Amino acid sequence: MGTPKSDGSVRFLYGTALGRGLLQLIRGLHADRLVVRYLCSRWSRPYIRRFAQKNDIPLTEEELAAFRSYREFFLRERAPVPMDTVPGHLISPCDGFLSAFPIHKDSSFALKGSHYRLQDLLTDEALASRYAGGLCLIFRLCASDYHHYCYIDDGRQGPNHFIEGQLHSVQPIACERYPVFTLNRRSWCLLDTEHFGPVVQTEIGALIVGGIVNLREGGSFRRGEEKGRFDLAGSTIVLLLEPGRAALLPELQGRLQTEPEVPVHQGMWIGVGLQGAAEA
Repeated sequence: MGTPKSDGSVRFLYGTALGRGLLQLIRGLHADRLVVRYLCSRWSRPYIRRFAQKNDIPLTEEELAAFRSYREFFLRERAPVPMDTVPGHLISPCDGFLSAFPIHKDSSFALKGSHYRLQDLLTDEALASRYAGGLCLIFRLCASDYHHYCYIDDGRQGPNHFIEGQLHSVQPIACERYPVFTLNRRSWCLLDTEHFGPVVQTEIGALIVGGIVNLREGGSFRRGEEKGRFDLAGSTIVLLLEPGRAALLPELQGRLQTEPEVPVHQGMWIGVGLQGAAEA
């Protein structure tokens, strides 16, 4: 499976002058509120079939009949999936497309022509400086992906820091025009993990709704346990790792030399902690 192309409506909104003007109008009129009402209502039920067919999501007639709204369909549970349980193996927190970037000495990384400073992403300069020279992993969830996400290791969680923002698409064409990750609504927390040290996980909302639901404020967690979910729209998760804490698997590193993103699934083994790096 290769990297999916941007949706046609997103290409119009971000790739044409008329579309960008319409996008500003939508924001100015707060049309997102109307979209939320529609997607939470029974009137959105016909949209479920069209969406499932367009994104190759298998649904039986019985399943289709059981959903009372598109929102109920979007938040659907699924059967448990295989989860790597080996201590020291870094796993993907979600389904989606993975990209990886080195964090420069000035606590920044470059993506799609945009220069991101971690202090802008987190609004915490002291914390951002701890990740200079480390690794930034970006997981972009597509419409067809399961939109729940899990913890990558055992550990303890700090409080959630919610940052209100805009709601741009996270598809590549939008990232080429705007520094989406520091503009969009987002929530980050510090995860004190057993095998990868202090990891910052940031959930980023997307066009048009951008709902982020995290299930707890602090406390201990277990690897593979659900951390939260996105509500009503495809989104992105960013993981920040300190220098020397973890490395991607060689096969993933090799693919990312020639591909901008590679598909991953929740619980998939994608890297190793420092102690296990020699065993990969």
